[in-house]
Amino acid sequence: MRIVNLHNRLVLPMLLLALSRLSIAQDAGSGTLSLSAVVADAEKNYPSIQISQEDLNVSAANIALARTAYLPRLDGVAQFNRGTRNNVFGSLLPQSIIPPMSGPVIGTNNSGSVWGSATGLLINWQPFDFGTRSARVRAAVAAKDQASAANQRTQLEVATASADAYLTVLAAMSTKRAASAAIGNWEILRTSIHALVSSQLRPGADESRIDAEKAAAVTELALADQAIANSEATLQRFLTGPIPPVLAEGKFLSEVPAVADMDAPLVLTNNPVMRERHAAVEQNASQLRSIERSWTPQFNLEAAAYARGTGAETNGQRLSGAGGLAPNVGNYVAGVNVTFPFMEFASIHAHEAAQAATLRSAKASELLTDKTLHEQFAQAQASLRTTRTIAQTTPVQRDAAQTTLNQATARYKAGLVPIDDVAQAQRLLVQAQIDDAIARLNVWRSYLHLEFIRGDVQPFLQEANR
Repeated sequence: MRIVNLHNRLVLPMLLLALSRLSIAQDAGSGTLSLSAVVADAEKNYPSIQISQEDLNVSAANIALARTAYLPRLDGVAQFNRGTRNNVFGSLLPQSIIPPMSGPVIGTNNSGSVWGSATGLLINWQPFDFGTRSARVRAAVAAKDQASAANQRTQLEVATASADAYLTVLAAMSTKRAASAAIGNWEILRTSIHALVSSQLRPGADESRIDAEKAAAVTELALADQAIANSEATLQRFLTGPIPPVLAEGKFLSEVPAVADMDAPLVLTNNPVMRERHAAVEQNASQLRSIERSWTPQFNLEAAAYARGTGAETNGQRLSGAGGLAPNVGNYVAGVNVTFPFMEFASIHAHEAAQAATLRSAKASELLTDKTLHEQFAQAQASLRTTRTIAQTTPVQRDAAQTTLNQATARYKAGLVPIDDVAQAQRLLVQAQIDDAIARLNVWRSYLHLEFIRGDVQPFLQEANR
């Protein structure tokens, strides 16, 4: 079973990556950019994902580093020196300035020097530590879990932001199409009114009014172009190449998503933000356990083998030549070294209190994230319901606005209504067309946000590609 799971963990990501590359290649070849290709490109190449991935690699390496504390330590040394051999009785407090001297006192004080040498190995192993090392390993594992959740959170945020940027471009393009259509309609109306004005069947002010309305529509078109440029600049941030000339609209402007599980409860463990907070709690709890077990005796099994050589004799004579350069007297020793930090209880207690406060803060942050996600989930559900209702009413408003414009135009030509009625009907139609297109996009956006709160936008992408 473990082999099958490992196979799935290795093969499925490779398959998804291959499919995403195929989708990008197809889009590039056809000159059309799809939402799935944008998300795949962003998830593969966006810098913040690469940063979080390297943070995850660091955390994985820190686990291996923490586990090395269980290994024995082996130190070696080799030394060759030449110095005087004068020695005295007495004690020195521990320090690192005066070199140690061994051997008997020879009762002289001269500057004659001799060769000396030493070589040795020391192995040190801590058989047990009352759980300190295991707590540190658990803290490192929790840190890796936190980094993994942060990596997944970054991927989720990037995927959602890139998809939202894509929908924003489509919304701006829809606005531009409506503004362009309005300019065409005003031009057609101006042509027909110009004939009536030339025949003195309508006052010249009517033609001026149409020119003013057309100028306003041109202004709206310019603003739509600006909105497209701004939204494409945001979309470009998630792409490694230039934006193709055509964006695949799919069914974003014609259909609303079928959300079968809209009322399904929120499962917090599926959200990487919640997993990240939980991992932070586990990390701080493990660090607290490590501190609590640090004021304990330390048992070390130690063994050493060493050899020394000296050019000084016990009778005060010196060996000639290179005598003492080669170690010629060997020793070995093995034993248990037990130490206890008696006076560290104050600092350990203060460190323990600080870590306990950090742990309480992490738990409070986890609880706050729980409440925030539930609040955002309820708001996302309400937004999805509202946008779906609006999307059902905007086609009615659009068709009614079109009928109103047709009637107002016919009645104006018949001389029954002033030009103001036609202008007002035209403006209502343009706004209804924009509202109708954006209403469906808002449903998709609400659905995207709902799946973002749940922690996985794949259902959204699958529905978009269905």
